[in-house]
Amino acid sequence: MHSGIRNPGNVDAARGEIGMSRTNIIALLIFGAILGYFLSFGTESTRKFKAGVYQLLAPFLTSGSGLQKQITSVRTGLKSLEQLERENAAMQVENRTLRATNQGLRDVEHEVNRLRHALNYRERSVFKLIAAEVVTRDSSTWWRTVTINRGKQEGIETDMPVVTDEGLIGKTTTVSDSISVVLLVSDENCKVAASVEGSREQGIVSGERVTAGLNPLLNLNFLSKQADLKPGQKVYTSGVGGVFPSGLLIGLVKNFRVRELDGQGQLAPAVDLSHLEDVFVVTGRK
Repeated sequence: MHSGIRNPGNVDAARGEIGMSRTNIIALLIFGAILGYFLSFGTESTRKFKAGVYQLLAPFLTSGSGLQKQITSVRTGLKSLEQLERENAAMQVENRTLRATNQGLRDVEHEVNRLRHALNYRERSVFKLIAAEVVTRDSSTWWRTVTINRGKQEGIETDMPVVTDEGLIGKTTTVSDSISVVLLVSDENCKVAASVEGSREQGIVSGERVTAGLNPLLNLNFLSKQADLKPGQKVYTSGVGGVFPSGLLIGLVKNFRVRELDGQGQLAPAVDLSHLEDVFVVTGRK
């Protein structure tokens, strides 16, 4: 009963499809007419027509080609950057290796020079010397004592002078079979009979109390009030007392002052007591 009635929506859709078909047909006819019109002009006109079409399409073709080139360039740049990063990492590793090798060579060179210097000093010294190394040093007694790796087994005894090639550093105190404690000249309990170069002045050198971080000075006491000490004069062991043989350099005069009962000089130690490595124990004269 209702089969004869059409849906208005379907009717409109059908009409739209017919309208679109007609429009497409008309467009094709117009395009064909234009194409036929241009083709009827002959080869030259056809070529001009193609040239015009290419002229219209050229910007799009060019932009596409440029974009492709840019993409290729970016990819190449990324590849080059990764390669540079790998090369840079390899160079850093190589650089660290070379630095470590150079440091090792410098350490070996320093050790060889140190041993050669010590050997030369022992050969030219007028004293019999036993070579030793500083093995421990307590920060609480930094300017007072050091421990060396030689003892009774090597013939070390108490109250033997200890020196470097630069001068006196102290004397042995506690001696065991394989190690010995050395009392430094910078300690106030270390007393050394001394004489001043170029004069008849003699006195007693001892250390003084210092706070941590300060290089100690030595005091040369019991000089005459008339002593005319000059900065830079050398002070040697005098040999008085029997512990220290004469001729060992103790230090250099820094200043002189007159006290109530005597004159006193201040000395800079001949040896840098803050850096002690190789030392020698004096066992007598050759």
